[in-house]
Amino acid sequence: MLDSNILEQVKGVFASLSSDITLSVIRNSNDENTAEFSSFIEDFASTSDKIKTVYQEGEQFSFSILRNGEETGISFRGIPNGHEFTSLLLAVLNTDGQGKNLPDEAIAARIKSLKGEIHLQTYVSLTCTNCPDVVQALNVMALINPNISNEMVDGGLCQDEIQRLNIQGVPSVYVNGEPLHTGRGDLGILLQELEDKVGTNHDENAVQTVHEYDVIVLGGGPAGASSAIYSARKGLRVAIVAERIGGQVNDTTGIENLISVTKTTGIQLAADLRTHINDYSIDVFDSRKVVSTNLKEAVKTVSVRGGETFTAPAVVIATGASWRRLGLPDEDKYIGHGEHFCPHCDGPFYKGKDVAVIGGGNSGIEAAIDLAGICRHVTVLEFADAMRADEVLQQKVTSLPNVEVFLSTQTTALLGDGQKLSGIRVKDRTNDEEREIALDGVFVQIGLSPNSDAFKDEVEVTPRNEIIVDATNRTSLSGVYAAGDVTTVPYKQITIAMGEGAKAALSAFDDRIRGVI
Repeated sequence: MLDSNILEQVKGVFASLSSDITLSVIRNSNDENTAEFSSFIEDFASTSDKIKTVYQEGEQFSFSILRNGEETGISFRGIPNGHEFTSLLLAVLNTDGQGKNLPDEAIAARIKSLKGEIHLQTYVSLTCTNCPDVVQALNVMALINPNISNEMVDGGLCQDEIQRLNIQGVPSVYVNGEPLHTGRGDLGILLQELEDKVGTNHDENAVQTVHEYDVIVLGGGPAGASSAIYSARKGLRVAIVAERIGGQVNDTTGIENLISVTKTTGIQLAADLRTHINDYSIDVFDSRKVVSTNLKEAVKTVSVRGGETFTAPAVVIATGASWRRLGLPDEDKYIGHGEHFCPHCDGPFYKGKDVAVIGGGNSGIEAAIDLAGICRHVTVLEFADAMRADEVLQQKVTSLPNVEVFLSTQTTALLGDGQKLSGIRVKDRTNDEEREIALDGVFVQIGLSPNSDAFKDEVEVTPRNEIIVDATNRTSLSGVYAAGDVTTVPYKQITIAMGEGAKAALSAFDDRIRGVI
């Protein structure tokens, strides 16, 4: 079932395995897919003499990973093909202690401090580009805390279960049978959600740790990476404190406008950023969530969840932006249950159904074009009196027979029973007439909201909460600089963010050598 070239590559990856890995498989001999599933398992096991398989009869195919005969808490219900194949590879490597996505001691301590038995189920689509991040993060937690287990569930094989749980978006994570998380996520976000859901002993036992640096860079996207590298090249002690390296870049499918790089992906660019960062003496503290700051003193203080504090005379804020929501009543109830932000991940749930795309910019029109290929009908709703997308995209979308575009249209309400979206209410801004549109799903593409909440009470921001910077990326506070999508800089682009990050670092260094900070 696995391509011979892939098998050879996996053999190379597993050449240094030292633990005895067992794939404990449950299969149903009467299932028409059993032969195909078993072939995958045997092919995978053939890549190393340290991997063996054991089988037992059961109702539905699944397999778990054992290390030296002991359960790891990691299991897969379905074959982790497609994007999830990497999750399987990392699960084996991490089980053997060789993985490169294992957290540092501070994060591991928080994982170990989660309370009680925690049984996780992560429902995925094998075409989802965001699902592997969630599966891999939860698998790591299972390895670190013996009271945690995580099962990847292929939604395509478990349609009855998907319908019973009313899952309309992936990844969808359940903890002990209750919903925990839907959509994009990483280790830091998932850990915070679990701490809030099941409780933690960490705060009772945590040792407060203070890290001192010359420059603290908050954010690990293009702006943050650029700022950290430029600062490190000046010989300064630099730390990156971020939720994840790459930031929102990780959620971008294709990138074709990064000058000199003709084509790449968001995941690849994020990996390249980390590689470049690692070429310098930069300390990376990822999976961190900033909870408080004191930026007005000469020595700035940044505290993160888990008891760590970072101090430095210079701070660069490069925390980027997140998808902007509609801001309508009950919106939280419908996210993942009819309202979505990623057409690539959640679009397949709406094959043959009616959906709407809210937003007529490039991202909105691209989403409409993608969805038109699988959905019965796509309605595009643009608030302004004209689409803002590139002309070539406008020409394409208007040529599609199953796409309708409505301009000067405002979405005023989400309709449904609180568990499942059934439609929306919209207003024609030219005459204030309202009408309801019956829909199965809505994809929101209305731009970005700056991640500035942790700082907006200290530095000056616009009414849209963008941090105000001058031409040199200085903020209203001495020693505090900002770069990228979190700021007032126009045109939120990767290449611009990189340049802004470099400017912020150079301004901080200039202030340092002139005695300003």
